[in-house]
Amino acid sequence: MAQFVKIYEENPNEREIDKVVAILKKGGLIIYPTDTVYGVGCDITNAKAMSKIAKIKNIKLDKANFSFICYDLSNLSDYVKQIDTPTYKILKKTLPGPYTFILPGNNNLPKAFKNKKTVGIRIPDNMIIRELVKKLGNPIVSTSIYDEDDLIEYTTDPELIFEKWESRVDIVIDGGYGGNIPSTIIDLSDGEITVLREGKGSIDF
Repeated sequence: MAQFVKIYEENPNEREIDKVVAILKKGGLIIYPTDTVYGVGCDITNAKAMSKIAKIKNIKLDKANFSFICYDLSNLSDYVKQIDTPTYKILKKTLPGPYTFILPGNNNLPKAFKNKKTVGIRIPDNMIIRELVKKLGNPIVSTSIYDEDDLIEYTTDPELIFEKWESRVDIVIDGGYGGNIPSTIIDLSDGEITVLREGKGSIDF
């Protein structure tokens, strides 16, 4: 049975953040708010936890297109090949924000993603998830909570999310109502700007 914890974005409570980080370090799964829809995630260094998320999504881990949530752009070099100046300028201008950028992956990717040439990077404009990443010390592997109900797609009420997910994750963070428009996905992996999904982030840049 999952825990349910309230954390305020304006001033995330350090004790509650530490509690969630301890769960992540033990290989637990968490549900958390972002600047778009609620997501489910785990510690990027824990292969077992990543497999659990893949199982929930009914996909094989090596086929999963999870994104990595980073605290800021300084995390990028851990998993992303050297990027050129125009690409960096786009990232600097738009992040933190409601975007997922597909970038060329480097050799440090976790074992499960070794055969992937690209990686999706997120730096949400939400202090709860960014504080968690900062305290954890490495990115959180993330995927959005997609609803099987075609009409809603994304559940925005944390209490309803808890009801639905409490048997599958270890903790659900109530960070207030979530959005129901996902991030804009932009592929910058080959030097071109290719919009793969238009979501919350504007594509005028």
